[in-house]
Amino acid sequence: MRILLAFSGGLDTSYLLRRFVREGHRVYAVIVDTGGLDDAERGRIADRATALGAAEFRCVDARQRVYDQHIAWLIRANVKRGGVYPLCVGAERVVQAQVVAEQALGINADAVCHGSTGAGNDQIRFDVAIRTLMPGARILTPIRDERISRETSAAFLASEGFPISAARKDYSINQGLWGVTIGGRETHDAWQYLPEEAWPTTTSPSRADANGVDVLVAFKNGLPEGGLETIEALNALGAKHGVGRGIHLGDTILGIKGRIAFEAPAAAILIEAHRELEKLVLTRWQLTQKEMLGSFYGQMLHEGNWFDPVMRDIEAFLTSSQQRVTGEVRVHLCQGRVEVHGVRSPWSLMDAGAGTYGEENRLWSAEDARGFSAVWGMQGVLAERARGRAG
Repeated sequence: MRILLAFSGGLDTSYLLRRFVREGHRVYAVIVDTGGLDDAERGRIADRATALGAAEFRCVDARQRVYDQHIAWLIRANVKRGGVYPLCVGAERVVQAQVVAEQALGINADAVCHGSTGAGNDQIRFDVAIRTLMPGARILTPIRDERISRETSAAFLASEGFPISAARKDYSINQGLWGVTIGGRETHDAWQYLPEEAWPTTTSPSRADANGVDVLVAFKNGLPEGGLETIEALNALGAKHGVGRGIHLGDTILGIKGRIAFEAPAAAILIEAHRELEKLVLTRWQLTQKEMLGSFYGQMLHEGNWFDPVMRDIEAFLTSSQQRVTGEVRVHLCQGRVEVHGVRSPWSLMDAGAGTYGEENRLWSAEDARGFSAVWGMQGVLAERARGRAG
């Protein structure tokens, strides 16, 4: 059987590759680079796939696709699930599944395999995307179906001459353009916090430069100038200053509680900066609607519903809302903190010539203000009177 395997080079997909080869199948291992891989890591993964017996290994660079299809919208919508998590890796699964489906169709594969477990969200994201793009495809998921533990996978690989390091066995680490997620050990207990050595890319905030650093972020129509390159640069800079660490506790697609640690320096910087710029140039009602739709958009994407037409509808709204989100934001990074120190835009609604908030205003008179104050909140006044009459 010709199997297209979504390969990461990690524990479970290494187990699947070696197992399928041992069972006599022809396995095509495809890794979809959605960020976080350098040349050395790509070479290591390619060598591992070959050593494990892959008939062919392919590495597809999908970073620009991830930025255009997902990250750009996450920035426009200021998406942070639960007010905390910027959908670091989950958003990239749709692109990975798309590429896997395209590769499978290209080689006329008999089956597609991914290494998701039966507990997390990735199984849903992969399954939905593959079923959408490859109707009737045979999807193999032994890790899920047979409830294969990480200890079992590690033991099998060790018996085959491919031992796994203790760190890779204890933690599941996924690195992408929008951030890194870390799962295992402490994330399974809501009372625990990760030890310092478990954070793979960021400097400990307590050990970062106490003076911090200033960075100027320029936006045009709601997106950072420089796009992909800016994100990669901010990830590196933010990591040096301990920016972007966090732990998200929330509801999984299947309805249980889940907990994941993450590092997302660029997301922490850009969403904070973008939100502040929007406060300067958008009206209160634009901000109100964006907050509601942005939260819903993030939920749908997180839960594998990117293909639903409502997502294109929301993207149309977001595109319209960003027409004047152009300007510069001055951000200070210091020992894990992201502080906006200044913002400016040619579309600013903060008109200094009209008056000073809380002091004086040239747009209306004192009589106008007194009249407005007399009628504002009238329903609340009447409701309180009615309550008094009713005792």
